[in-house]
Amino acid sequence: MVRVKICGLTQSADVTAACAAGADALGFVFYAPSPRALSPAQAKALLQTVAPFTISVGLFVDPSEAEVEETLREAPVQLLQFHGDEESQYCASFGVPYVKSIGVKPGVDVVATVNRYPDAAGVLLDQHDRVNWGGTGQAFDWALVPGERLKPTILAGGLTPDNVAEAIRTVRPEAVDVSGGVEASKGVKDAEKIKAFIRGVESVS
Repeated sequence: MVRVKICGLTQSADVTAACAAGADALGFVFYAPSPRALSPAQAKALLQTVAPFTISVGLFVDPSEAEVEETLREAPVQLLQFHGDEESQYCASFGVPYVKSIGVKPGVDVVATVNRYPDAAGVLLDQHDRVNWGGTGQAFDWALVPGERLKPTILAGGLTPDNVAEAIRTVRPEAVDVSGGVEASKGVKDAEKIKAFIRGVESVS
């Protein structure tokens, strides 16, 4: 089964909808410039509505050590997701499993980049955008994903209910990650789009 992560959740109704639809993981953004950003206090309230056995993920972009530690104290997510230029030693220093996002574009050696994070639980392959840092709604060329897989792979970037089945057939990831593709507006999810996205995943996995 390909796992599903719904990212950029900002309200409890959307957390409930994602859990009810069968999402395996939920992502909460701790990056202030994002329209989906949360404070640790806001995330703490949302975490109380996450269903049992659904993984909570905290997304960061080049955070300070203090930012991550404050988040873990107040809103103890189960998995960290780093989207910036963080190095492996830093990502692993918090004692919480992590995944590392890699922006994919022509000329990026994905395998060599993955090798720089030997202790990562997995890698997230996304559109290369150093301004928006994920949540762009833009897909990258899936043909750039190497056949060699050194880590469990999460595919992100421009996924929607309409293209997720094709994406899975092409890339064969262990998981898919969606944010904008299941939204009614920035940071507000659409329950029917979430259901349709998960149906698309289940149709091929």
